[in-house]
Amino acid sequence: MIHQIDTTDNIVAFRALAELTTEDFLNVVIPAVEQLVKQTNEINFLLVLDTDSEIFSSGTWLENALLGLKPLGKWNRAAIISDSEVVISFANGFSAIVPGEFQGFKRESFNKALNWVEGNINLH
Repeated sequence: MIHQIDTTDNIVAFRALAELTTEDFLNVVIPAVEQLVKQTNEINFLLVLDTDSEIFSSGTWLENALLGLKPLGKWNRAAIISDSEVVISFANGFSAIVPGEFQGFKRESFNKALNWVEGNINLH
């Protein structure tokens, strides 16, 4: 299940818990992202993976989910928060195939990730 997290108006943020379904993604994530693009003309996105589900072990579900968020050219910053090194590495490399900056963070770095996505800090 995916829940939207209340944040500032220039980003959308979500927490994934337990098993995730396509319906969760279609009914929660996509409408929020579409609304953000209408408001800001870009996508600033944060996803906290609070699940031990094996669905994220290969990064395939995450890749399909992120690529499913159209239009791809609107990506600005996206943070994926997980304690899985595979997911973090995947997030860090996603910038090579999609416009925008993607960064993986450990769960204990939630505040840093949120500040980065909001545009309040730079990582480099």
